[in-house]
Amino acid sequence: MNLNDWINTFNETGPEKSTMIELLGKPNITVDDIAIDSKAVSPGTLFVALKGSVQDGHDYIDEAVARGASAVLLQQPISKDRKKNTQTTFIEVEDTKEALKHLAPYFFDYPASKLNLIGITGTNGKTTTAYLVEALLNHAEKNTGLLSTIAYRYGQCEKKAKNTTPGLLDLQKIFSEMRKNTVTDVVMEVSSHALDQERVAGCTFETAVFTNLTQDHLDYHDTMDDYFAAKKVLFGQTQGRWIVNLDDPWGQKLQETGPGRVWGYGIEHQDTLYPTHFQSTLSGLKMHTQTPIGEIEIVSRLSGRHNVYNILAAVGVGIASGLSKTQIAEGIAALKQVPGRFEKIDLGQNFTVIVDYAHTPDALERLIHTVKALAPKKIITCFGCGGDRDRGKRPLMGAVSAQSDIVILTSDNPRSEAPLNIIEDIEAGLSSQETETGKRTDYEIMADRRKAIARAITLAQSGDVVLIAGKGHESDQQIGSEVIPFDDRDCARQALVERNKQAAEEK
Repeated sequence: MNLNDWINTFNETGPEKSTMIELLGKPNITVDDIAIDSKAVSPGTLFVALKGSVQDGHDYIDEAVARGASAVLLQQPISKDRKKNTQTTFIEVEDTKEALKHLAPYFFDYPASKLNLIGITGTNGKTTTAYLVEALLNHAEKNTGLLSTIAYRYGQCEKKAKNTTPGLLDLQKIFSEMRKNTVTDVVMEVSSHALDQERVAGCTFETAVFTNLTQDHLDYHDTMDDYFAAKKVLFGQTQGRWIVNLDDPWGQKLQETGPGRVWGYGIEHQDTLYPTHFQSTLSGLKMHTQTPIGEIEIVSRLSGRHNVYNILAAVGVGIASGLSKTQIAEGIAALKQVPGRFEKIDLGQNFTVIVDYAHTPDALERLIHTVKALAPKKIITCFGCGGDRDRGKRPLMGAVSAQSDIVILTSDNPRSEAPLNIIEDIEAGLSSQETETGKRTDYEIMADRRKAIARAITLAQSGDVVLIAGKGHESDQQIGSEVIPFDDRDCARQALVERNKQAAEEK
């Protein structure tokens, strides 16, 4: 990229909130890369100093220059010392974040405009819905990219996701790589954080899905209204169809803002997409679905009422994308499993072990209700809550867990908080249910998650179901500042092997 060309374009078409104030050095240079992390700078890089809530990129300008940055974009006055340095070009703007919203798409030649973007937002169900949509688009032989909580993938590339939605610069880089891999359609989860922080600024979506809104992230959003307002931003950037869950009251609110653009889906609200009949077992779902193109018979390996909603949303996206009934049915049937979502761990035991990402009160309640409908002998639930996150949901999740027969309270990702303090918050909700209902739920406290999972599996008997909730697909655990390898699925398998070994020895 020729820096001078961008400066001229930015001055003519850049965002109103940001203007160029001063230029120092040679603008007629070639920029090979953009970085917001000083450690990623090399000769030929334009370093953008962003002012964040925790760190300020301006504190790392000297490091970026030492690493050979050809240019620096900053929003502080260029100091006298800087003016003595004529080898690096400095561009002072009013707001570097606003400037980056213009710079990143320009540098990568506006890749988002050449892709069919499908955005999925909501508290629960985003990942499963995204995997379903990816499956049916791939089955229809579309070259599809996926950006999800679990992974980013396109072509032969697959990377572990750092965030549900990448940062603004990383997102444009990924879109550019997708274009090089001839991707045409991108299915992406769009988080409320990403929308509030404008990570998808400048992106126009063809189709958007709203799954639901339940309590989560109130450590970031002050109120549920603020949380909803962030979610709504996606639909303001969507030029095509809105696929909205009308069984959710927030979905009904959203419908009011987009008359004529909404395809509503639900089980109770029979609007555009709804099941006329469905049956769920541990083996999966069978459902007859009414749609704008007629009834579709769906067979899926996913289980539970909550997955009826996810499938309905995916069907809506498929129809909006021009797929046939056959392509949709076959595409959904092709998806075998979503990692860490109602994932069964089976080593031949006579009880069921399920690992699920449920980490909100609503998600945990749906999970327990799904299992209850299968009429197990007992439900044993092992879960915790994350540290440094929405504390208000902890007692709510404790109260929900009381619907199980046995509960093992443990750690999730405690981060900087003391695990037992987090568990105490959860326990308060669990104890309150005994007071309200008169029914006591047996529970144990075991802060070591590995030992807690083993304990839950030790307690299980024939016909029981063990639920290990909260972390799902995650492959590590953060305790303090340390991140250690940890996977609920591996822990469950190890516990099952130990149980089988012990049973064999006792014989």
